[in-house]
Amino acid sequence: MSVLIAGIGNAWLRDDGFGGEVIKRLTERELPDDVVVLDFGTGGLDLAYEVMRGYDGLVLVDVSRQGGEPGTLYLMEPDPDEIAAGIEDGEIIDPHSMDPQTVLRFVKTVGGWPGKVVVIACEPAAVEEMGLGLSDSVRAAVDRAADLALKAVADLRVEAG
Repeated sequence: MSVLIAGIGNAWLRDDGFGGEVIKRLTERELPDDVVVLDFGTGGLDLAYEVMRGYDGLVLVDVSRQGGEPGTLYLMEPDPDEIAAGIEDGEIIDPHSMDPQTVLRFVKTVGGWPGKVVVIACEPAAVEEMGLGLSDSVRAAVDRAADLALKAVADLRVEAG
């Protein structure tokens, strides 16, 4: 079973670089051969094309404002039936700033849905201002998010097997 763990975000917008930091941490760990770990930064279209290579599972790592305390982790499983397909509705798709919802919408439209999808998101503290480096609360969540990503991969394997 091949799984892609994809980091998303803009490292120049403080906590928005969370996905990339989790990916860095994962590259320091021993991973199964069939797990691909990549940081896509703001290259959402690149991510969509990579997903269409035919993965059995996808774990997206990003920030998401859900209303919790900064550093709170969320595990979400998008239902493909709830992702609207179609790119002909007049909505502009910026290939350099595609959020997970838009990436999944594009992938579904072109028929490349990657089996099961899991999103690991972190509540950010600072994403509106330019700057490098994660806030303390988000930095503290990086290792926990890396652990959660590996657990998600293990769970995907159990479900598939």
